[in-house]
This record gives sequence, structure tokens and C-alpha cells, in this order.
Amino acid sequence: MKVLILNSGGSDSAINPIVRDLRDKLSGDGIETGELILRDMNYSPCRGCFNCWVKTPGRCVFKDDGDVLCREVLHSDYVIIASPVIMGYPSAMAKNALDRIIPLIHPYLEDIDGEVHHMKRYEKYPVMGLLLEKSGDTDDEDITIITDIFQRAALNLQSRLGFVKLTTSSVEEMANEIINN
Repeated sequence: MKVLILNSGGSDSAINPIVRDLRDKLSGDGIETGELILRDMNYSPCRGCFNCWVKTPGRCVFKDDGDVLCREVLHSDYVIIASPVIMGYPSAMAKNALDRIIPLIHPYLEDIDGEVHHMKRYEKYPVMGLLLEKSGDTDDEDITIITDIFQRAALNLQSRLGFVKLTTSSVEEMANEIINN
């Protein structure tokens, strides 16, 4: 099993030591881990041009670290988006990373349980997880809304949201959720 953490925390974020401890715990359990520190990557926001579906199927037309992001996500069994909650939503870096993996699905649509979704481009997609750092004004409704949005995002990626945890959760609890998913 390979677990990839997309870390969108700032350099002084409370997420960083938790991500480190989670990686140590998973590695100690024999699980391969990786981390992409999004603030250190060079990738532009998705422009919504859909050229990744039409001109260069499966690849963004922008030559930046978006290709690295897609490759690492695709080669993982579990992807955790670690993000502070800012004004009721994960960071712009986290949302941008989620947008930039759209080349991993087809533009073609299919009916799944009465809903229209994009078809798979690849055989396997990773389970997704969210690790959130609450800010002073974050409330339960914010977490519910974020959970709903990311459940839909996972579904559109032909995947599922395995867990949503806060930085107040124990590393052991998070590791167990990953291992048992």
C-alpha cells in the first residue's frame, strides 16, 4: 500500500508535525508513504480550458508540477489532503491540487446509480482522506460542508472519501482508518 499526503499547510501550520507523525506511524507499519508539500510545488491553477481532455488527453497542457501531482496521485492507494480550514474551506492550494487532477478522468459521461459522472480513464484510483486544521471560526457546519464537497469530488474521481479527521484526532486513529479502508 502507498499513502500520499498532499500537504497544503503553511510552514508554521499545526498540520506539519501531525503529517510527520502519521508518516512515521504508517512507515513503521510497513506502509510506503510520500508527501507533496504543495507550497513548494510549481503548478498554476486549472484554467478550465478542458484541453487535458481534448488536445492532450490525460495531461494538462501546462508544463509544470501538475504532471507530478497527477502521477503521484494515480500511483497511490490512498491520498490524504492535509489542509487548514480558511474561511470555512480548505486552502486554495488544496482546492487547486484537486482541480489539477481532472486529467485523470475522461470527459465522457456515464450513468452511475442514477447520477451522471465522468468515466474512468484508468483502472484504479486512490481512496481519498481529509486531514483538517480548524481555525478559530471553524464550526461543525463548515466541516459538514467540506465533507459533502469532498465526498462528491471523490465520487467524481471514481473513488470515495475514506475519512475526514481533524488535527485533534490521534495519529493512531488516522493510521487505523487508512489501514482498515
